[in-house]
Amino acid sequence: MRGQVVKNTGSWYEVRCDDGSRISCKIKGKFRLKGIRSTNPIAVGDYVHFEKNQDNTAFISEIEERRNYIIRKASNLSRQSHILATNLDQVVLIFTLHHPETTTTFTDRFLASAEAYRIPVVIFFNKTDLYTTEEKKEVEALAALYRSLDYTCLIGSVRNDKGLETLQSLLKDKTTLLAGHSGVGKSTLLNLLIPGLNVKTAPLSDVHDSGMHTTTFSELYELPQGGSLIDIPGVKGFGTFDFEKHEVSHYFREIFRTGLECRYSDCTHLEEPGCAVRKAVEEGSIALSRYQSYLNMLDDKDEAKYRESY
Repeated sequence: MRGQVVKNTGSWYEVRCDDGSRISCKIKGKFRLKGIRSTNPIAVGDYVHFEKNQDNTAFISEIEERRNYIIRKASNLSRQSHILATNLDQVVLIFTLHHPETTTTFTDRFLASAEAYRIPVVIFFNKTDLYTTEEKKEVEALAALYRSLDYTCLIGSVRNDKGLETLQSLLKDKTTLLAGHSGVGKSTLLNLLIPGLNVKTAPLSDVHDSGMHTTTFSELYELPQGGSLIDIPGVKGFGTFDFEKHEVSHYFREIFRTGLECRYSDCTHLEEPGCAVRKAVEEGSIALSRYQSYLNMLDDKDEAKYRESY
């Protein structure tokens, strides 16, 4: 039998069968022996084949080839990966300037990973209702930066229902991963988009101004207007996985384009003479924050360097 994984609790996978019914599945041990360096060889979004048991449970026997996926280094297990979701049309990355803070380093790392697998990203700048006039200008500047790189950016407030109409139109009939730190408003957004869902929400930690995990497992939800949203636990860090140093610049759109003008075709944009990228940074046509994120990612192959906060 065949179906799509719509929920992952860590030990069980809930699969929606082709006839619309659902069944709880486990995986056969052989998946752990195929050299898949992942904490979760099966992820929400996967299409699988399974063998049904008499107690209305099943064992997954095969994973169909994935169209794409979002992957990062597993927390505290730098030699392994963690697959966030598979078979996506797009990602909505929720960014908050404060409460909690989302850094440009985290954002750029996420964008680079999505770029590697050709997955479009929409950046939703949330919680503008909490910002001062100067902070709103900062958000506008960040949105302008990413729009200049051809990323779709929305500015609004889930709490005040601002910007959601445009977001809903972008979600229609697409499979979308909803991502961001804990506390950025993913669960609140889900409850607004799917009336009656009542996903648990929680206040920020007063001590660290950071979110507390309310989503403890990954799950796919059907949207009333068509399409689906995959909600995952808040992502604290984003260590890139299996990026070779010479590939990193390929996933920064403006650095890749500008790098074609470098004197050397294998320029790493560090110290080589005739580097068009460093010149562009000095002249301001490439944002310093983006270049710093690029430099930060170059050493990700060094497993001793990985820091969860990135």
